[in-house]
Amino acid sequence: MTRSTVVACVLVLVAAMAVVVGQTNPQIGTWTMNIARSTFSTGTGFKSATSRIEAVGGGVRHTLDTVYADGTSRKYEYITMYDGKDMPVIGNSPYGDTTAITHVDANTTRTVYKNKGTVTVIQISVVSIDGKTRTVTTTGTNPVGQTVNNVSVYDRTPSVAASCESLAGLVLKDTAITSARVVPAGQFLPPGSQETRGAANAYKGLQEFCRVAATLTPSGDSDIKVEVWLPTANWNGKFQAVGNGGWAGVISYSAMADAVRTGYATASTDTGHTGSGGAFALGHPEKLIDFAWRSEHEMTVKAKAIVNRFYGTGPRLSYWNGCSTGGRQGLKEAQQFPDDFDGIIAGDPANRTALAMWIAHAVKESGSYIPPTKYPVIHQAVLDACDALDGLKDGLIDDPTRCAFDPAALLCKDGDGPSCLTGPQVAAAKKIYSPVVNPRTGKLLSSPLVPGTELGWGDDAGPQPNANILDQYRFIVFKDPAWDWKTFDFDRDATRGDMPENLVMNATNPDMTPFFSRGGKLLLYHGWSDPRVPTLDLIQYYGRVVETMGGSSRASNSVRMFLAPGMGHCGGGEGPNVFDKIDALEQWVEHGRPPDRIVASHLAGGRVDRTRPLCPYPQVAKYNGTGSIDDAANFVCGVR
Repeated sequence: MTRSTVVACVLVLVAAMAVVVGQTNPQIGTWTMNIARSTFSTGTGFKSATSRIEAVGGGVRHTLDTVYADGTSRKYEYITMYDGKDMPVIGNSPYGDTTAITHVDANTTRTVYKNKGTVTVIQISVVSIDGKTRTVTTTGTNPVGQTVNNVSVYDRTPSVAASCESLAGLVLKDTAITSARVVPAGQFLPPGSQETRGAANAYKGLQEFCRVAATLTPSGDSDIKVEVWLPTANWNGKFQAVGNGGWAGVISYSAMADAVRTGYATASTDTGHTGSGGAFALGHPEKLIDFAWRSEHEMTVKAKAIVNRFYGTGPRLSYWNGCSTGGRQGLKEAQQFPDDFDGIIAGDPANRTALAMWIAHAVKESGSYIPPTKYPVIHQAVLDACDALDGLKDGLIDDPTRCAFDPAALLCKDGDGPSCLTGPQVAAAKKIYSPVVNPRTGKLLSSPLVPGTELGWGDDAGPQPNANILDQYRFIVFKDPAWDWKTFDFDRDATRGDMPENLVMNATNPDMTPFFSRGGKLLLYHGWSDPRVPTLDLIQYYGRVVETMGGSSRASNSVRMFLAPGMGHCGGGEGPNVFDKIDALEQWVEHGRPPDRIVASHLAGGRVDRTRPLCPYPQVAKYNGTGSIDDAANFVCGVR
């Protein structure tokens, strides 16, 4: 074998090791060259070849073991980065002194090799959808001047899988696995619940799975509980992490069950504490960090290691699925840990703002308080004023920003009454519809609730502010459980509340370039009738993301937002609010088909009574003029 042939062969083999680091990187693993299926412009020269790729620190280690046709063997090992920048090769690589790697999409990488600053070889490595094979195309000129035009095919070498019970002995950093056992089909019950005679078990149809419980301690004050569920049969090869709500403090068992039903391995965390309020954070800054973002990331890293040990291979794709706090968690993952997930579903992201205080102060005086019995009256007046603005009277407000409803239309003419508003109540309703601003500087602190949200005002417009936000100010901002919310000042206190150390949980950074550049997809959604998290805040955030990416034409293949008329907080409401978000994300990530419409359903009495397409913003669903207005088939998506 000549030296030029050896070098050319090495160029082909190293293509199999050009990867992007990340827990979800499908190219990481052990690969064996399929000599019979590979073609080389300079001859094979190989009897066998094995490539091992593993994540290490900020890069990937490439180890190549080869046996040549003449019986000699060699081993090459080096480390390279994945940020697209030229990085020096460490070790005895014979094909160049630098390498630069970029991610084309979830399953494809592009590597540029240089020698003394001159490009030598460009390689495209594509992992099949099922994760079992990798095809590498190599073109360029090798270091001895030969033209290279090769196609090499690698087969993934399966790792040895583990039994469920043996996972109890798995050793992971900062992790204590407390339980690992198989749950028979239909036998799961959440902790603390009891099966009673005649009661419906929501988990009755759940398939058999391996249930792993663990405690994570990334800091000295951490006590993060996580669970990982692994289908014992018909695993789809993917991982789905599910988000939380409110202050968390509990595992999201229902969402985990939904993931397992569709073949996913899944995980959830209690975010590092028990209980539904924010008192845990008082005097415990590390626990606040765990809640804010660390528990989700640590859960993801450890869950993937458990998946890899149980199945003998890691997940080929990983998704996040969450709404409210879970929506915020998903955005935080994309912003801070771009390699954790290939696709993220983030609904109604619940960032902490002063909106709840604004609403509570609007109704805090006895005369301005609006009793819940009047919410339907206000809501009906809003529909009467704005329902038909989109040309269709269907009980829904297609775009509440076009609705100029004035609560003064309901002003009582002769004292108070059940179907009208007093003067102070009119003023309170107007304030609820008004942006939250600093009275001294005029700075926008939060978007308002929009017309159409009235049926859910009770969460914020009751005798006390929204409990989640009240705890935010009591335990995070003022660090005083006895703090009186009625003393809140929208200049002094709002400024204090917006200090970075008080908003460590918020996910407002619009620059997610690292996530998008590696092929990550972000699906945003929000209900227009959400009475807890203002839809307008997400619209503004989406606009900043698009601007950061260079405009809608560049952004549309990476991020899309869907607004649901009449849908409440994460679901429910008068409008269609049940839709398959996971399928839309799968089609986008796995088949390159961005969602151009998602059909949503509304149920009454357990039966579908209306379907309607949700459209990528700024498009809306437009009736085509024929057929039932309750059938999505009679609507098209378009810009108004």
